[in-house]
Amino acid sequence: MSDGSTLVAARTARMLRSALGPLLADLLRAPDIVEILLNPDGRLWVDHLSAGLAVTGHRLSAADGERIIRLVASCAGEEVHGGHPSISAELPPDADGQGGERFEGLLPPVVTGPTFAIRKPVAMGLGLDDYVAARVMTARQAATLRSAVAERWNILVVGGTGTGKTTLANALLREMAQTGDRIILIEDRRELRCDVPNVVPLRTRPGVMGMGDLVRASLALRPDRIPVGEVRGREALDLLKAWGTGHPGGIATLHAGSAPGALRRLEQLVQEAVVTVPRPLIAETIDLIAVLAGRGPQRRLAGLWRVAGLKGDDGYALEPLGAGPLALPTPIEPGGSS
Repeated sequence: MSDGSTLVAARTARMLRSALGPLLADLLRAPDIVEILLNPDGRLWVDHLSAGLAVTGHRLSAADGERIIRLVASCAGEEVHGGHPSISAELPPDADGQGGERFEGLLPPVVTGPTFAIRKPVAMGLGLDDYVAARVMTARQAATLRSAVAERWNILVVGGTGTGKTTLANALLREMAQTGDRIILIEDRRELRCDVPNVVPLRTRPGVMGMGDLVRASLALRPDRIPVGEVRGREALDLLKAWGTGHPGGIATLHAGSAPGALRRLEQLVQEAVVTVPRPLIAETIDLIAVLAGRGPQRRLAGLWRVAGLKGDDGYALEPLGAGPLALPTPIEPGGSS
């Protein structure tokens, strides 16, 4: 980016953050707040890392809510109106480099009043030991996850909204950083952090390159590992093929409430690309499923499940790990074959 473009971008970011107003600015700076939510009735809610969702007691007028949504759209080079009442964007960084918040905004007629969600990127990476200290997981579970990363297992991190999937994925990336591997990191929003010298971060661009395109392109970049952000669509098949054919040791997140539910969801996503679900490929490629549950102070690692193969005509053999006396998983060949 040229010096002129950098100055324009910095000025735009400064104007936007000033236009958000002191209330939102304070909430964005608060280290314990991970998400800011405006409901159609004007009430502002926040999601605290420690306490979960809470109403702030503050309100925004419909005019202020609409103004903010239109400003964000303008900064992103888009328009919002009755015919296109939504905006999905990333807030530009300020002069201190702070920013990158994910913004989702909606206007009438799809809602009764201006509505938005601002999700902050992870400000400080937690390690597995931090999870143990906070009683989110046990020492046995942490040891199992460390072993899985070292043994190049393919790991799905699953859970509902707000359960901390991205935060745990970042903790696993911290473990991955100790391997010295070349990492091609693929995501559609800036959420994953991997502080290693040999990393190539790739970002999707709507209408230009999607997640599947980047997974396929990554294979020519000499990857050792291909961790990705949230898997949402047909790219699931490309990812399975990449992980299962010489590039094991990946991490991905997925919306699901259980290990069996995660595999069913993966099947649904694969079916967006092919009619027949390749269950043997799924069973051979996915090694470990980490299931998160709860929100705020109730967040916890509900269980670790090894995918041990197929079971019957349409099921998967799942084995719990890390729940009993400390026993690390027996090393297996990456990709699920023992």
